[in-house]
Amino acid sequence: MEKLIEILEDIEPEVDFTSCKTLIDDHILDSLSIISLIAELEDEFDITIPTVEIIPANFNSAEAMLALINRLQEEE
Repeated sequence: MEKLIEILEDIEPEVDFTSCKTLIDDHILDSLSIISLIAELEDEFDITIPTVEIIPANFNSAEAMLALINRLQEEE
C-alpha cells in the first residue's frame, strides 16, 4: 500500500488517499490522471490492467486499486 500511496501522491499531491473513497466520483482523479496512474501501476507492480478493469469501482479508492493490483498479480 505504501508504494501505491507514493504513486498517487506523485500524481495528485494534495489529496489524502488513505481516507478518500470517492476519487473518481468526486472527480479528484481525471482521465489524464487515470492514464498516468495506470502506466505507473503497470510498471511498478509488473501487471497489465485490461481495459475492462478500467472502471470507477476499481479506482475510487487506494484500497480498491490495491485489490485490483493483488487480483491481477495472482492471475499472472
